[in-house]
Amino acid sequence: MSQGAIIDGAAFAAGLRGRVAEGVTAFRDRAGRAPGLAVVLVGEDPASQVYVRSKGKATVEAGMLSFEHKLPADTSQDDLLALVRQLNADATVDGILVQLPLPKQIDEQAVIEAIDPAKDVDGFHPVNAGRLASGLDSFVPCTPLGCLMLLKDRLGDLSGLDAVVIGRSNIVGKPMAQLLLRESCTVTIAHSRTRDLADVVRRADIVVAAVGRPRMVKGDWLKPGATVIDVGINRVDAGEGKTRLVGDVDFESALPLAGAITPVPKGVGPMTIAVLLRNTLVGACRRDGLDVPAGL
Repeated sequence: MSQGAIIDGAAFAAGLRGRVAEGVTAFRDRAGRAPGLAVVLVGEDPASQVYVRSKGKATVEAGMLSFEHKLPADTSQDDLLALVRQLNADATVDGILVQLPLPKQIDEQAVIEAIDPAKDVDGFHPVNAGRLASGLDSFVPCTPLGCLMLLKDRLGDLSGLDAVVIGRSNIVGKPMAQLLLRESCTVTIAHSRTRDLADVVRRADIVVAAVGRPRMVKGDWLKPGATVIDVGINRVDAGEGKTRLVGDVDFESALPLAGAITPVPKGVGPMTIAVLLRNTLVGACRRDGLDVPAGL
């Protein structure tokens, strides 16, 4: 394996989206309908608006139905929960995604728990989280599942490898650790309060950085040849009033040491939407009692 190989998440995601589109065509032929994804956006957060537009475009390109529900920032929790219940009961909707973060007047956990677990394509519902932890079939959060796909594509069998996940969120860190355990890795969950974090990271064959701190993981923290998955998306000052995106890993110092590494951007980011489409197709197949297409 060449040192410093760059893992092209954008290319892998494009391939996955192509396979999903083929699966959607087969599903439509058998089920007589198209899978449907409903995305709910509350408020006008600029980053969320861009993300929702991207999701809608990708959904349509894959041959699915896209339902976008945009609600004002002062929407009450009761009104949002009523919409979720409506989508739960809608036979044309196979996946429901409520874009986070939500305005302060709304309890995010209450909204997540209101989504039908069979339509929870984000994989955040406690039923799906519990099923993942128990080794049962479940929806898995899109970003960590995308990370796992990139790792398996790069390394093949992950069994016996030492993996360190930096970050303990319900969205990335915890499910990532569960997925790596399922692949028979030896898994350490580290975080911002881990003592001697650099020494912990140096033992790892696989490093997944999802802590939300720009360039926190330095190149000299890495075991030579380690595979590095950088989930971080941080906007930093680039001078002259401009900004740029960087990851949680100091890419320049990590590149010479890593066996392979995802860049930021065009690394993990494109995988999230591709896996969302994959999860929606899987949900549609399950609801209609059809086999999930191979290669997903």
